[in-house]
Amino acid sequence: MKKLATRGASESRGESARIDEYIADAPVFAQPILAHVRALVHRASPEISEEIKWSQPFFLYRGSLLCFMAAFKQHCSFGFWSSEMAAVMKQDGRAGEDGAKGSRGAFGRIASIADLPSDKVMLGYVRQAIALSESTDPKPAKVRKPKPEVEPPPELLVAIEEKPGAAEAFATLSPSCRREYVNWILEAKRAETKERRIQTAVQWITEGKSLNWKYENC
Repeated sequence: MKKLATRGASESRGESARIDEYIADAPVFAQPILAHVRALVHRASPEISEEIKWSQPFFLYRGSLLCFMAAFKQHCSFGFWSSEMAAVMKQDGRAGEDGAKGSRGAFGRIASIADLPSDKVMLGYVRQAIALSESTDPKPAKVRKPKPEVEPPPELLVAIEEKPGAAEAFATLSPSCRREYVNWILEAKRAETKERRIQTAVQWITEGKSLNWKYENC
């Protein structure tokens, strides 16, 4: 079987060889269908690449999954990966993402090239999928709002002021480190425990240490 000349510029020879083998190992009726679909997809853009994923050929555009094809005992399937294209297929009366006639894919069970739309229509769909891929903006990363500062207890503030260098060191700690110290002191149930924690905190703060300095850097 002749290898196709049309290939995406970034396509690896190893993956192309694997797809060559996939087509060669497919049932005889499926081989011309798969070769035809493969050629059409590559005609849509020189930036199309191909890989075997989940044991079947996938086509990618700039590294993102675009469409796929597969061969079975009595039929082939072809479909698009994105939900946007699934909506386009549904609007056009195609099978959509869930398949039709018992076959996963956009065009139902494909037993011959005649079961596919015309080359012009197929190319139009692939190029529409590419356009949708280019126009889909990535979702902005969620920005965590910083937790508000916790008001230090008066006893801690007094102890910090009395210890030389403690106030400056406390101000240079990160908000999370200051919060840990304050919460640790506020959680004390007994007055003597609270006082002991304040003295320890002031000493460690003066030394530029976090509450958990033994285990992590702050």
